[in-house]
Amino acid sequence: MPMNNNETGRLGENAVCRYLTEKGYVILKRNYRIRGGEIDIIAEKEGYIAFVEVKTRSINSISDGFDAIDARKMRAVIKTAENYLNKYPTQLQPRFDAAQVTVSGGDAADIEYVTDAFDII
Repeated sequence: MPMNNNETGRLGENAVCRYLTEKGYVILKRNYRIRGGEIDIIAEKEGYIAFVEVKTRSINSISDGFDAIDARKMRAVIKTAENYLNKYPTQLQPRFDAAQVTVSGGDAADIEYVTDAFDII
C-alpha cells in the first residue's frame, strides 16, 4: 500500500535527522510551528544553527523537491526562524539549509543536502 504524504514526509525527515546526526549535528527541534510557518528540522553544529527545509519525493516523482521551495515558502521559513530565535536566543549564526529525499519502497534511497540553500529575502 502506498504511503500518504504525511508518512512520506516523516520518512524523509527521519532520514535527514539520521544524516545530520552522522555528520555531527545536534538536532534541537523538529516540526517547529507557528501560525503561517513550520521548520522541519532545527540543528546546530560548529557555531551554526541550521533551519532545514526537507522535501521528500517518491523515486518516480516528476517534480523536483527543491523546486517546491519557492519565495513564499522561504519567507514562511524565515518568519518561523525569527520567531524561534526570539523565543530561544542564541549566539549561533543562523543558516537556511534544504534537503531533498527520494524514497523507494518505504526507505530513503537518496538524500541531497544543500548548505546555505537560501538567504533572508
